[in-house]
Amino acid sequence: MNKNRIEKLREGVEEGKLVIYWMRSAHRINDNHALLRAIKLSNELKVSLKVIVIFPEYILNQTERFLYFYLEGLKEVQLSFHKMKINFTVLMNPQIKSINEEFKGLSHLVTDKVYLKEDLKFEDKILKMLSKDISIEVIDTNVIVPVRKASDKMEYGAYTIRRKLNQQLEDYLDLEGLPSYKEPRYKNNNSLMIDNIEKIVNMNFPLRDRSVRKSKYFFGGELEAVNRLKFFLEKKIRFYSERNHPGENVTSSLSPYIRFGYISTNRIVHELRNALNTNKIKKIDYDSFIEQLFVRRELAFNFVTYQKNYDVFEYITEPWCYQTMKEHALDKRDYIYSLSDLENCNTHDKYWNSSMKEMKKTGYMHNYMRMYWAKKIIEWTNNYKEAFEYTIYLNNKYFLDGNDPNSYTGVAWNYGRHDRPWIERKIFGKLRYMNSKGLERKFDMQTYIDFVNKL
Repeated sequence: MNKNRIEKLREGVEEGKLVIYWMRSAHRINDNHALLRAIKLSNELKVSLKVIVIFPEYILNQTERFLYFYLEGLKEVQLSFHKMKINFTVLMNPQIKSINEEFKGLSHLVTDKVYLKEDLKFEDKILKMLSKDISIEVIDTNVIVPVRKASDKMEYGAYTIRRKLNQQLEDYLDLEGLPSYKEPRYKNNNSLMIDNIEKIVNMNFPLRDRSVRKSKYFFGGELEAVNRLKFFLEKKIRFYSERNHPGENVTSSLSPYIRFGYISTNRIVHELRNALNTNKIKKIDYDSFIEQLFVRRELAFNFVTYQKNYDVFEYITEPWCYQTMKEHALDKRDYIYSLSDLENCNTHDKYWNSSMKEMKKTGYMHNYMRMYWAKKIIEWTNNYKEAFEYTIYLNNKYFLDGNDPNSYTGVAWNYGRHDRPWIERKIFGKLRYMNSKGLERKFDMQTYIDFVNKL
């Protein structure tokens, strides 16, 4: 593992007899640099290892869909650690008493890096509960090039960060097998045993909103992520040039699995290269996929890292974008829809309604339609700020890949972030514009409507 992935938050006195890996965003066994680091430390220090997941309070704001997908992945991780004879503990209520009990005897804490403000706030809360004698390391394992190594500032666009990322790519494609671990397992005292997920969701979580039910089209976990990648490489990527066609199901559908850390982007790049080297895919398709997986995704992580107010309308985009929106703020909208209208697919636009139905039914939306979906909300609401807030609300409520750096940055893109000025138009000003006639001109949209209706 490249040592630049390691960020040392604190140097301890190394008197304890335990290494803990606090698993937060990389919910996988393989290609997990944080887990790799924790096992190596426990072997070097000849002390025991424990892996802990702590449910943050804001999990109660999530939906049943989110929880099922999350717990399905944790159940698989739990089984894997059991086979590896590594203790795995899930803490439901992170009170000081339970934290002190589970972290008793701790010498080193290793955790995977998180990027969003709510996760960082929770991190700070937990770390304040721990002794100052503990060594703490944060491992940047959910991107290929660590965010602060890729750039020391917020980048303007893909063209300003692409060269920086590509220059460092080979240095960070660092996959290693996990070393063996032979220490005896700890006895679980406070752990949530993940067996009957439905029972856990219904009994343990007083969720505020249970209306968004479990997706029938996405099952959480590392194994499912690997199988989807394999299927994509064997059956779909040869048609990747048609990926923008909403009616052609040739996208990878891996974004929810990447978002939950069920598969690493490092692994995906390695598998893509293997396919390219064996002539299973074309170079043009490889390059197109790498642009999205690597350059665009890591540009998103750059954005939320250096713009702490990534979810506040007044901070999401560039001065020229705010200026053009100001100039067109009083433009007449032909249609105004409430949040309820949008959420219930009650608009005049059959293509937009279909995209919203796909989102609600599956937790996913075709990438091209996702852009169209967000652009129309700008056009159909009272003002730009309201449009942004509606989009974030729906995005985080229904999408399985919502509420992550890629998602927030994708929403901001609709308001000019990482984009360029276009021909000036009503309402949008110089922001990029999309309309239904453009969809009809480029694609056979009936195939998309038929696809959604069959869900």
